[in-house]
Amino acid sequence: MKIIDIHTHGICGLDTKTESPQEILKIAELQGFYGISEILLTIYPNKIKEMRKNIEAIKKAMNIQKNSKKMKHSAKILGVHLEGPFLNLEKAGSLNPSHFIKPERKKLQELIEGYEDIIKIITIAPELEGAIDLIKILTKKGIIVSLGHSNATYNEAYSAYKAGAKGITHLFNAMRGIHHREPGIAGFGLTNQDIYVEIIADPYHINKTILDLIFKTKNRERIIIISDSISATKYKNKNVNEPINKDGILSGGSMVLTESISRLISLGYNKEMILSCVTKNPKKYLKN
Repeated sequence: MKIIDIHTHGICGLDTKTESPQEILKIAELQGFYGISEILLTIYPNKIKEMRKNIEAIKKAMNIQKNSKKMKHSAKILGVHLEGPFLNLEKAGSLNPSHFIKPERKKLQELIEGYEDIIKIITIAPELEGAIDLIKILTKKGIIVSLGHSNATYNEAYSAYKAGAKGITHLFNAMRGIHHREPGIAGFGLTNQDIYVEIIADPYHINKTILDLIFKTKNRERIIIISDSISATKYKNKNVNEPINKDGILSGGSMVLTESISRLISLGYNKEMILSCVTKNPKKYLKN
């Protein structure tokens, strides 16, 4: 059974804001030690030049890992998830909005050129002018588009889905919520039975009642549990603190994915269902 985390920035003092392949390999080693089989390393929005340096470090780490027999106990690095930079300033969450940019073909090409083979997912806010065009381009290239950090309406999210978007990044977090007269992007993700949704299943990002709603309403084959772990995330932290950043905003995940799995099962969720959300479902998603 391969446990796959498609959204992890880092762990135990390390993250993807680095130019060091050795630091990336250390993240993979730690994730493997904590029971994760495969990871998609997620890069924060930054200046394109800096994001490309981060991608390059991951590419070098992947090559080292591929050619080394000593790393069989590390989590396999599957590639890159770019969380931005084509995101909505109104829904920045804990990300730095000064690095968000307008969706433009030229900027997209500048960002991904030479790395199309390892970039597996890009998170985009679909309501931004030019976003639909980029979604179509990326879909043709075989790169999965996930919708997130977005103030999109239901119809804007639906238009992005029709253009080729396959997923929604950390459902309910950093996006327009559900209103009875405007279901929003969260409502679209919850009720559309074909689009995949990420959920952060630590004690803070989604209330237990909303978790119940997701599992009762959503096609369970389209739910992917993620960690959204950051450098501050620690394994088996006896006092799991609410991940608040210096501005008082909820930050990345507080638990390693294997801990989230255990937590959900202890809360009474069906074990087989939960395991599918971290094994079969992400595997199918990445094959889209």
